[in-house]
Amino acid sequence: MAVLAPASKPAATPFGSEAPKNYTGSLVTVTMLFFMWGFITCLNDILIPKLKAVFVLQHWQAMLIQTAFFGAYFIVSLLYFGFSITKGDPIIRIGYKNGIITGLFVAATGCLLFYPAAEFLSYGFFLLALFVLASGITILQIAANPYVAVLGPAESSSSRMNMTQALNSLGTTIAPVVGGFLIFGAAEGMQAVGAESVKLPYLGLAGALLVLAAIIKLAKLPQLAGEGKITADAGALKHRHLVLGILCIFMYVGGEVSIGSFLIGFLELPQVAGLAESEAKYYLAFFWGGAMIGRFFGAIGLAQFNKSSHKYGLIAVIAVLTFITVYQLYDLHLALTALGLILLNMVVLFAGRFIPNRTLGLYAISVIVLLLFAIYGRGEAAMWSLIAIGLFNSIMFPTIFDLAIKGLGIHTSQGASLLVMAIVGGAIVPPLQGIIADASGELQLSFFVPLLCYAYIVYYGFLGSKPVKRENN
Repeated sequence: MAVLAPASKPAATPFGSEAPKNYTGSLVTVTMLFFMWGFITCLNDILIPKLKAVFVLQHWQAMLIQTAFFGAYFIVSLLYFGFSITKGDPIIRIGYKNGIITGLFVAATGCLLFYPAAEFLSYGFFLLALFVLASGITILQIAANPYVAVLGPAESSSSRMNMTQALNSLGTTIAPVVGGFLIFGAAEGMQAVGAESVKLPYLGLAGALLVLAAIIKLAKLPQLAGEGKITADAGALKHRHLVLGILCIFMYVGGEVSIGSFLIGFLELPQVAGLAESEAKYYLAFFWGGAMIGRFFGAIGLAQFNKSSHKYGLIAVIAVLTFITVYQLYDLHLALTALGLILLNMVVLFAGRFIPNRTLGLYAISVIVLLLFAIYGRGEAAMWSLIAIGLFNSIMFPTIFDLAIKGLGIHTSQGASLLVMAIVGGAIVPPLQGIIADASGELQLSFFVPLLCYAYIVYYGFLGSKPVKRENN
């Protein structure tokens, strides 16, 4: 692997403490990518009940939507890793900017395939379209996540990644409402039937992705070129904390996607909330919105401030703004509920003392407790316990990712491809939960599947994330 460095500063190493300071504009541009793939990924949670009804699918068959989507992460990342150990890192060869543009074009192609899939009314065609779409997002993940780590000092990389992931969560927060209206609500007004209602939303997404590709093409992003000889090896696997981190990403994404995928069905249960599908989608927005708020908290908490009071002040401002926003959009009851959950999240955040691995472990413990309430509880207690998990999921992906690539040096990009590969957890865990739900007839009990995933995250946070490098393979 080549050592990456800004072209104008040949002696600097982006994985070290020295880095150019004027990267704000570049971060803003790249952040748009995080928003878009967050929006697209969360639309799967709307597609699942839609296509389940259209094609009369069982739970496990409907979960093949997530298998096709996140399976692409595994296959494309595996091909990327195989190329990197034989020929050298592809992103270093073509550049981060070209890598991002390539990912956007592939994702746009996947969105366009939704039109013939709906036209032919083929579930298999829909799965193919999702696979192509996710292949493009996989390329974006491999290029954009390490790029964010490079654009600034190493000591604030965790905060930076949480901030960009917060914008990713903004996309996942908006998607259930916008996507739900376009696929369910607007379809009723236009008299669209069956799978017809997915055509226009995904054509619109294709257009948005192509526009974003043009913006990236015209943007003046820093050129991060390879220096020295490109080494074809698997050096990243010498780092124990990376190997354990790969499994941790698998568990996290599997658990998060599984909970999000079954949330609407969970809220439809008569012993929980008995909501209609069209109503439940709004609470899905609370789930993903919690992840967004939590990531803003994480970005502030893990950032470097001269005075801690400034940190606490910003967190308080976000909490108050969230309360006001929910109150204006909904009512006082929901606003107070949201504020109470946010205060609970803040208590755990402060208990972690803003130490990334410690905070990760405590958040995972909190999710396990909430899952137990969701499994054995009834009514609003069970409903809000599951929704609140979004707040505690918040910092997990960016924090695990950052902990896993610490100290990898020239193997950081290769390590990132392995972490992206582990996103395949989102393709495997949801169908497993679906099988348990179908076999037992108890959707609530099936949430023990993601609970086991979070148990491993507890281990990684407190023990597995400590950097240890094996000198011999």
